[in-house]
Amino acid sequence: MPDASWSSSTPAGASTSSDSSPASSIERLNGLLHRVAQKDRKAFALLYEATSAKLYGTVLRILPNKGLADDVVQEAFVNIWQKASQFDAGRASPITWMVTIARHRAIDEVRRQPTKRMESEDALDHTPSTEPTALDRLHHEQQSRRLDQCLEELEKDRQDMVRLAYLDGWSRSELAAHFDEPLGTVKSWLHRALKQLKGCLAS
Repeated sequence: MPDASWSSSTPAGASTSSDSSPASSIERLNGLLHRVAQKDRKAFALLYEATSAKLYGTVLRILPNKGLADDVVQEAFVNIWQKASQFDAGRASPITWMVTIARHRAIDEVRRQPTKRMESEDALDHTPSTEPTALDRLHHEQQSRRLDQCLEELEKDRQDMVRLAYLDGWSRSELAAHFDEPLGTVKSWLHRALKQLKGCLAS
């Protein structure tokens, strides 16, 4: 396990790169995870710097307690260090895989503190199991293939925008800066792109 030096900055202060395309961002994270699987500490520090803000935001929505959220994010990254060799780029994007680990860890923390519930019982009852069934995996793979097909029908810049927004977690302001477009235009493009995707997926 890496020493404490990799987490010298808080998750909330970490930043993600906003000057690369979705494909290059995913490729970079794939490469870092591959190196982390080989216990490359430098790669792990870079991975932490690039993704901790996203994971922290995810955890904080479940655990609105900054102290607990910090602890959970650190534990999530320990899990990522230990499980990096299990990452399969064919099943999920790197950030989706990492966010899933952080989210499950946060939900576990909520369940361990019944007197300090920060999500309702109903929400937890409907939380998917961390271990998908074979049918779940098949359904997910079919959905992923269909989504990829529908994304290909969008204009190239719309594809990139949707992937950055919903797979890599970019904010609308980050997208506006990256695509050099007004914030209102970005919101409008995303709205139309999602409407087109919905229609494609329903057909």
